[in-house]
Amino acid sequence: MNDRQFGSLLTNYGTRFRLWAPAAKRVDVMLEQPHPMKRGEDGWFTADIAGVKAGARYKFRIDDEIDVPDPASAFQPDDVFGPSEVIDHDAYRWRAASWRGRPWQEAVIVETHVGTFTKEGTYRAMIKRLDHLVETGITALELMPLADFAGSRNWGYDGVLWYAPDSAYGRPDDLKALIDEAHLRGLMVMLDVVYNHFGPEGNYLGRYAPSFFTKAHTPWGSAIDYRVKEVRTFAIENALSWLRDYRFDGLRLDAVNSIVEPGGLSLLHDISVAAGQLAAETGRHIHLVLENGDNRASILDAVQDPPQGKYRAQWNDDYHHAWRVLMTREKQGYYVDYQRSPISDLARALSSGFIYQGEMSTFRRGKRGEPSGHLTPTAFINFLQNHDQIGNRALGDRLEGNADVRMIEAALQVLLIAPHIPMLFMGEEWGSTVPFPFFCDFGGELADAVRKGRRVELAWAYAEYGDEVPDALAASTRDSAVLDWDGRDAPAGRKRLTMVRELLQVRRQEIVPRLAGTAFGKADAAGNGLLTADWRMGDGKTLRLTANLSEKAVSQSQAAGTLIWGSELGDSVPPWSVHWRLG
Repeated sequence: MNDRQFGSLLTNYGTRFRLWAPAAKRVDVMLEQPHPMKRGEDGWFTADIAGVKAGARYKFRIDDEIDVPDPASAFQPDDVFGPSEVIDHDAYRWRAASWRGRPWQEAVIVETHVGTFTKEGTYRAMIKRLDHLVETGITALELMPLADFAGSRNWGYDGVLWYAPDSAYGRPDDLKALIDEAHLRGLMVMLDVVYNHFGPEGNYLGRYAPSFFTKAHTPWGSAIDYRVKEVRTFAIENALSWLRDYRFDGLRLDAVNSIVEPGGLSLLHDISVAAGQLAAETGRHIHLVLENGDNRASILDAVQDPPQGKYRAQWNDDYHHAWRVLMTREKQGYYVDYQRSPISDLARALSSGFIYQGEMSTFRRGKRGEPSGHLTPTAFINFLQNHDQIGNRALGDRLEGNADVRMIEAALQVLLIAPHIPMLFMGEEWGSTVPFPFFCDFGGELADAVRKGRRVELAWAYAEYGDEVPDALAASTRDSAVLDWDGRDAPAGRKRLTMVRELLQVRRQEIVPRLAGTAFGKADAAGNGLLTADWRMGDGKTLRLTANLSEKAVSQSQAAGTLIWGSELGDSVPPWSVHWRLG
C-alpha cells in the first residue's frame, strides 16, 4: 500500500496528502483550515497532517484560485464537485477471505449496470439477485464503469475520478459487500474501466496538470498522454486499486483502440504485468480482457497465467455483428461490413475467432485486424447483446423486438455451448424487452450540447420516431431501463430462462472440463443455411455443431458422436435448430 504515489495515505499518526500539480505554484490541503503543502521534485506536493483519520473530508486549493477534489479520491460523498473523503480500505473485514477466484475457462459472464439492475440502483440491492445468477449458471458478474461521474445517473463512461466508486450506488464498503457476497456464492466479479478519456464535467486536471493531455483528440475529448511517467502511473495504480482494495477478479479495458499512445499500446503491457505480479503475490486468478476495435490478436493470450503483458480475451464485436445482420438484415453503420454472407462470417468466427483478420473494412476505410486462428477459443468473448449494441440504438431496444424468437433461441444455443467465453446482457437470460437507452445527468450548457449532438448523430431516428427517441438527460430515461425482474415469471420468460439454464448446465458438465487446451477446428456455411463447425477439445475429443439457420429443413448426413444438445437427426435438419455432439 505504501508504495502508491497517488491519493491520500493513512499513516500511524494521521494522513499524508499528495498531489501531482506541475503547473501549480502553491497548493493547500483544505480541511477545517488550510494546510500548506510542500512542493518537491517533478511537481509533487505533499503534506503530513497529524490526527486526520478515515472519514475526514478534504480538497486541494490551487494557487488560492480554485478548490478541487483529489484526482485519486477514494470516495466523493457529494459528487465530483464536492470534497474527497479519506477511506481506510484495510478496515473492511472480508467474509470470503480465502477466495482466490476461478479459472478463466469457467467464465460465463453477465454484463450489468448497477443503477438499473434493480429498482433501488445500489450495490446493496444487487446482492439479493446474486442467487438468481448462480442458479442460472452465470459464474462472472461484470459491472459497467463505477468511476465517479457528474450527476446521479450515467452509463459510467463519463467518469472523471477514476479511483472513487460513484456515491449514487452506495459507499465503498457497500461495493465491497457486493463483491464479498458474490465470492461467497462462487461468483467472480469484473469491472469495466475506462483509460482512453475523462468525462466532460468535473475534471480539473487541465488546470494544474495540463501535461496529463496531448493535443490529439479521441471521440470523447482530449487524449491522455501516457508518455508522461506520472500519467502512466496514475492508470496502473488505478487498475491495481480496483483489483487489490476491492478484490475484483478482473478488469475489462474499454475501447483501447482509442488510447493515443505513439509507438504502440505499451500501457496495456504494463497494466498486465502489474496485475500479474499482484496475482502471483496473492495466489489469485486475475483476468484482464479488452474491447479493441482493431482486433489485435497479438496482445491476447488466454492461457498466460498470471498475466505477464497480455490479455485473456477480447470482446468479439465481429461475432455480434454477423448474428445481428443474419437475424435483422440491418445495414447501417458498421453492419455494412457483414452484408456479403453473415452465415459465412459466423463460420469464420467459430473457426478462427475474429472475422476481420487483416481484410479491408468498408466502414473503417482500411485494413482491420490480425490473424487469430492460432489462439485458443477462450481468447474471445462472444455475445448477442451488450450495453453498446443496445444502448447506442436510438430507442435502446433489445434484440427481442427486432428478431424472430426462433432465431434468438438458435443463436443462444450456439453461443452458450461453443468453446468461446459467452456473455449475456442483464435480463437476456429471460428475454427481457426492457430498453437500455443512453442516459446521463449533466446540466446547463453541457446538457444542451449533448441533446444537440444526439439530434445530429441520430437525425434519421428523430425523423422516423420523433418524440419516441428518449431524452438522454431525462430521469425517466434511466427509469425506463430498470430491469423487469417480474418478466422471469411470465410464460415466455420462464421458457427462455429454463432453456438458458439447461444450456449452461450442459456447458458446465460437458464443455468446461474440456476447455483447457482446446483448439479451433474448421467450420462451413452452406447457401441453404446449414452451419457446421468442430473443435478439438483439451481431452482429445471433438465437439461438433450442426445448425440450420434458415426457414426450411435442409439435408445433412448424420454427424458422429454423442448428442449433448438437440435432437437426433435423420436425413434432414429442422429449421432454426441447433445440435451439439461430442465425438
